[in-house]
Amino acid sequence: MKSKLALVTVMCVVLLAANAWAQSGKGRNSGRRIYNPATVETLSGEVVSVDQTTSKRGRSLGVHFTLKAEKETIPVHLGPGWYVDQQEVKLAPGDKVEVSGSRVTYQGKPVIIAGQVKKDGKTLQLRDANGVPAWAGQGRR
Repeated sequence: MKSKLALVTVMCVVLLAANAWAQSGKGRNSGRRIYNPATVETLSGEVVSVDQTTSKRGRSLGVHFTLKAEKETIPVHLGPGWYVDQQEVKLAPGDKVEVSGSRVTYQGKPVIIAGQVKKDGKTLQLRDANGVPAWAGQGRR
């Protein structure tokens, strides 16, 4: 009887921890919270600035840039700094790029959540067609 109670207790703790982990933004679906495949579009233009921002919890850096396209200037969110820094494609002000991503409203303003960025014939792949981040399931390195 005691072993059954211990097993049930362990299972409850594991399930509660898994639920908390998934809601913390670290699960496989976390990167597509606001990414909407129905709003994907492609824009071309020039990188105005590249910035890193701290997450709401102050623990991680996110990378985004400002794109000056033909009809607008819009922020483009890429992903966590630790992931973006590992990629071959590096962005800098003045670069000509093509961005495919989901146009969404973030903090009351329009932004693009990038799925991929093309520069000089190379592609920075950030998310799949459903918005699942390329870094999903990877640890910070």
